Amino acid sequence: MPSLFNLLILLLTFLSSSLSSSALLINPAAGSRSLLRVINTAAGNQPDFAVDLDANNFDSVLKDTPATYAIVEFFARWCPACRNYKPQYEKVARLFSGGNAVHPGIILMARVDCANKINTKLCDKFSVTHYPALYWGPPFKFVGGGWDSKNEKSEIRPIDDGRTADRLLKWINTQLGSSYSLEDEKYENDALLHSNVSDPDQIARAVYDVEEATSTAFDIILEHKMIKPDTRATLIKFMQLMVAHHPSLRCRKGSADILVNFDDLYPSNKWTPNKKESANGTGHGALAKFDICGKDVPRGYWMFCRGSKNDTRGFSCGLWVLLHSLSVRVEDGESQMAFTTTCEFIHQFFVCEECRQHFYNMCSRVSTPFSSTRDFVLWLWAAHNEVNERLKKTEASLKTGDPKFPKTIWPSKQLCPSCYANQNKNEETSSIDWDRNEVFKFLNTYYGKMLVSLYEKKDKDHTQIKSNAVSEDVLQSTNALVVPVGAAFAIAVASCLFGALACFWRSQQKNRKPRRNWS
Repeated sequence: MPSLFNLLILLLTFLSSSLSSSALLINPAAGSRSLLRVINTAAGNQPDFAVDLDANNFDSVLKDTPATYAIVEFFARWCPACRNYKPQYEKVARLFSGGNAVHPGIILMARVDCANKINTKLCDKFSVTHYPALYWGPPFKFVGGGWDSKNEKSEIRPIDDGRTADRLLKWINTQLGSSYSLEDEKYENDALLHSNVSDPDQIARAVYDVEEATSTAFDIILEHKMIKPDTRATLIKFMQLMVAHHPSLRCRKGSADILVNFDDLYPSNKWTPNKKESANGTGHGALAKFDICGKDVPRGYWMFCRGSKNDTRGFSCGLWVLLHSLSVRVEDGESQMAFTTTCEFIHQFFVCEECRQHFYNMCSRVSTPFSSTRDFVLWLWAAHNEVNERLKKTEASLKTGDPKFPKTIWPSKQLCPSCYANQNKNEETSSIDWDRNEVFKFLNTYYGKMLVSLYEKKDKDHTQIKSNAVSEDVLQSTNALVVPVGAAFAIAVASCLFGALACFWRSQQKNRKPRRNWS
């Protein structure tokens, strides 16, 4: 009997160690988060522009990308044809993928290595029968989905003529009605640049620029160590405004996460700028660990706010869109608070001295408190036009403006004909007879529903895809319970020993004589 117990304890010890040593093999995807980044190869080689995906980050990257389309190459690293094709694929990926893309935000170009065992089921879902295999479609259609040749209604399509860079780009141009060239460089041959001015639907792409501007502003604040006892309260109020009204869900979540921890990072009574921040895990260094709009932001490029030159538009455009998007979302009772918070934030945290002083002067001229959202929205719109008029003259004399985006009174007649009470008046003059009710309606729609329309469509489609694949999700979620072979064997042996022990104990009990109660 004692020997049986000793053997059992020994096996249970082995079982415990087996399970512990196998923990890293159970659900390897747990806690992983994809990052869109250019992966540098060996020194002296060109970087990879296409994004490497696997079963762990495939859905998250394709769900979060701002690109309108995606091309996914399924390949095997041992395949000679795949190795030979890689330079061809990279030539096209240079145009569309990465922070330094020539034409960013249009196509996400990615690849999946089917020789990696973790990707076996993923490659099977897309019916990969040969290498390399290319698929095209809206990124969100790849999420939780697959491809079946029998499904004629699928929005994911195989690319059957992309064996060289020239042929692949020709196929893309045919789909998009574009004229991209392998020789294109940044800010050249970009049809979307001009359409931002005349096509109101393009504002939907700006939601990604709002995220970019939010993250960039946050980085600037940290880099310049601008959080001090006299600016701390302003930042808190502006972040509260973003938690409630930022158009991006991930920026709302990130801002909330920072606010929850803000008193620990910047204690109001104890923290001073002269104190060593790293000593107690507080200050700018600790705050830098937080990603205000998620780990994939900033992406390194602009979409709606992209200029025709490297040093035009970008951050300043994205910041204006952020402010306008906040203004249309506040309630009437919040309008005065939102106004003062915006003025103080720009005055204390915008590093362009002349710009922030001019903005603060415009704020100072307001003598009557705002009582409605409409008041704040129209003030910010008028202030933006005042800035445009001032910069237009300066840029014209110094020739520093963007030739494709000259400063002008906004919105144009192309974007909002009803905003002009007098249709015959020149829109270039500052004495335009505006229909302010129509202007407010336009701004409310433009920076409200239209700005987040891409997000809402992607979320709706993604929800539908998830509801159609519940069984697959359940199957994936149970991967965390898969037990390695060694541990399973130990469990089986231990179970048998427990059974034997129980039988032995029962037989012993039966053979024992009943104890008499002597009185």
